[in-house]
Amino acid sequence: MDGTRQAGAMAANLTRALATRAAETRYDALPPELRRVARQCVLDFFGVTLAGAAEPLVCILLDDALTEGGAGSATVIGHRERVSPLAATLVNGAASHALDYDDVNLAMLGHPSVAVLPALLALGEARQASGRALIESFVAGYETECRIGATLVPTHYDLGFHPTCTVGTFGAAAACARLLGLGAAETARALGIAGTQAGGLKSMFGTMCKPFHAGKAGENGLRAARLAARGFTTRDDVLECVQGFAETHSREFKPQAARAEPDRGFHLYANLFKYHAACYLTHASIENAMALRDRHGIGLDDVVRATIRLDGACDRVCNIAEPEDGLQSKFSLRQTTAMALAGIDTSGIAVFDKATASDPRLVAGRRRITVEFVQGWPHAVSELVLELRDGRRLESRHDAGAPMSDLEAQEKRLIVKFDALAVPVLGAAQAKGLRQAILALDELDDVGRLLRMASACAA
Repeated sequence: MDGTRQAGAMAANLTRALATRAAETRYDALPPELRRVARQCVLDFFGVTLAGAAEPLVCILLDDALTEGGAGSATVIGHRERVSPLAATLVNGAASHALDYDDVNLAMLGHPSVAVLPALLALGEARQASGRALIESFVAGYETECRIGATLVPTHYDLGFHPTCTVGTFGAAAACARLLGLGAAETARALGIAGTQAGGLKSMFGTMCKPFHAGKAGENGLRAARLAARGFTTRDDVLECVQGFAETHSREFKPQAARAEPDRGFHLYANLFKYHAACYLTHASIENAMALRDRHGIGLDDVVRATIRLDGACDRVCNIAEPEDGLQSKFSLRQTTAMALAGIDTSGIAVFDKATASDPRLVAGRRRITVEFVQGWPHAVSELVLELRDGRRLESRHDAGAPMSDLEAQEKRLIVKFDALAVPVLGAAQAKGLRQAILALDELDDVGRLLRMASACAA
């Protein structure tokens, strides 16, 4: 079979094949290690959402939701107000991505958990779903968005689409369809309804619209699943049809990537957690700067010239040369590298502010940094070359695209991160109780308990 015919065969019925896979996801069939990663995703989600709950963009969205009137039934994390499940999904989703501190998967080139969990938790709270049902549905949605994302990368991203919003909408729809108990045909319809709503532009990075994307993915995905359950009609081949999602959102469609089996059978194993509160594509450069700083006992003032080398796709993502505030700093390779060289802890959310962005020492330091883009590199690989005042030349290379293999060590690191984010909002006792409940998620009868523990009323 030639390449064209083979691609056509792979594309045929792709939407329905992915819908079937999602609908047939079963908790009991998931490996224990995978369930553990899923719990870690939930833990990380609650931490970053609690920390982002007071951001101005979140308060604007919550205020707008409250103007709709009516007593809501869904919890807004970090707040005492209750709104509709769709509104709660939007607000919680935006809060979870507000600090750009949430997890990443390179198969979809986006943020998988924040697109899925806000919708799933709002629906789960309404249905008093169990922790096992949440894990099962989360995996169904996560795998769906990664498989769809893999068919479109890199051209979907290069065209300017933000996969967290576009591809994430499919993930939220598949997850909610699973929690609703929809069959394969209904799930395919949910994906169709999701696909015609999916949008999100990378040109919005550095503004409130980027975290808004995560909220919209969840909101649109939840709506898609609910409408599909009610019999709303759509196409069941939205991915592969003429003028469908792939044809209109990518220059290259690779349906075989959606059908291929990832390492150990699940994309979730490749989930990447953030330990720096900035765009993930800056992390390898930050790690390089930290390594050279600590290994050689140097600082920002010792550097005469620095050169960062990384993939060309990063140019239109995290290359803000002169950031003016904390949000823009998160998308500045020069600023984040200068911060790391200066010994500033980039895991702290408070350091990403206007004062740090305008610090004369950091401004002078970042202007000594040059960024060179190389075509065809892995997105998460970076090289850093430092030329020092004493004549030395130091180099480091780091790949931020490799997940931790030691899940115990990963969990310990995530607990430290969660506590740092949640304790200031909830207090030590309440944060500990929430953390323990999440890590015992499999035994939880009602996931609404997590949300109630994370509301401002509980603090």
